[in-house]
Amino acid sequence: MVKNIAILGSTGSIGRQALEVVDQFPEEYQVVALAAGNNITLLAEQAKKYRPRYLAVASQEAAASLSLRLDNHKQEILAGNEGLVNVAGLDGIDLLLVAVSGINGLLPTLTALEKKTPVALANKETLVAGGKLVMQKVKAAQTPLIPVDSEHSAIFQCIEEENAKSVDKLLLTASGGPFLHLAPQELALVTPEMALRHPNWKMGAKITIDSAALINKGLEVIEAHWLYDVPYERIKVLIHPQSLIHSMVQYVDGSVLAQLGLPDMRVPIQYAFTYPYRYSNTFPKIDFYQIREMNFYAPDLLKFPGLPLAYQAGTIGGTMTAVYNAANEEAVRLFLQGKIKFTDIPALIEKTMEKHHSLSDFQVEDVLAIDQWARSLVAQKVYKS
Repeated sequence: MVKNIAILGSTGSIGRQALEVVDQFPEEYQVVALAAGNNITLLAEQAKKYRPRYLAVASQEAAASLSLRLDNHKQEILAGNEGLVNVAGLDGIDLLLVAVSGINGLLPTLTALEKKTPVALANKETLVAGGKLVMQKVKAAQTPLIPVDSEHSAIFQCIEEENAKSVDKLLLTASGGPFLHLAPQELALVTPEMALRHPNWKMGAKITIDSAALINKGLEVIEAHWLYDVPYERIKVLIHPQSLIHSMVQYVDGSVLAQLGLPDMRVPIQYAFTYPYRYSNTFPKIDFYQIREMNFYAPDLLKFPGLPLAYQAGTIGGTMTAVYNAANEEAVRLFLQGKIKFTDIPALIEKTMEKHHSLSDFQVEDVLAIDQWARSLVAQKVYKS
């Protein structure tokens, strides 16, 4: 039976690779909706190729521009954050891939789960900012939430359902990014161009900067806590420069299950699409005869303070993780614009967290308001300095 899928963030790195997965199985999947930001040129090309019934873009201006590019189009074009939510709430979707960047993924994810639509989640910020709310929806709806990030897909594949209560530790691997061997004092001289040169993965700008600062791994630690209901003290980060082991699960008997593969996001995307089954594809496969070594190191928490700040935010709990996420998003944006130093990113996160009194009881409106407050505070600190 053909599976109807909708992709939020279709012009981004994950979205484009998700459509490559669709191309592998044209008889299996029907793209019914695509959503993007302002890359109208690419979205128009995707719309002509996949002919979805619905399209969503960031603004009314973008919608008008898209309409002009689609001669005699039959698609309904939606605009703004409401467009994302409307796509997520469509009837007849068998799987929603949430691959938009930032807090924008939260409301569509909640909407889809409310409709009992399975969600493939490739957006870290959704669980970091609103993990409690999302997992409440998952439990109430009894609807699958399938992680797409390579690390969480790995853990998802390694956790044996019958032994879930016997998990001792989650071991999240990290490449270490481009600055693994850089001296701490040199980090202040890092430029956006330097930080965007990830050694192993091809990703969007925001996640690439997060990876360079190990903040991406901090976000994943918080995600792991919510996805797998494991306390923070039993979630460990392991630097693994080769990026062949995507994460591991250690059980109480000492056994460790690992998921390995080339650093290719199409594989976890495909698994989210085909779960619980596995299909053959034409993607490159790992060749163990070519592997000469696999190394593992403890992360340098003094050199990369954004990672311990994630543990701190998670341990405090409540809305503190939303502050961690929002402050990071704003700081990364300012760094990419050349307005702050690389080392200012974790410093601004810490200062913003210090100003927040975490709420343990909150709704989605509180998360969104706190998100805006944290961003504003970061911007104020930068422009006042």
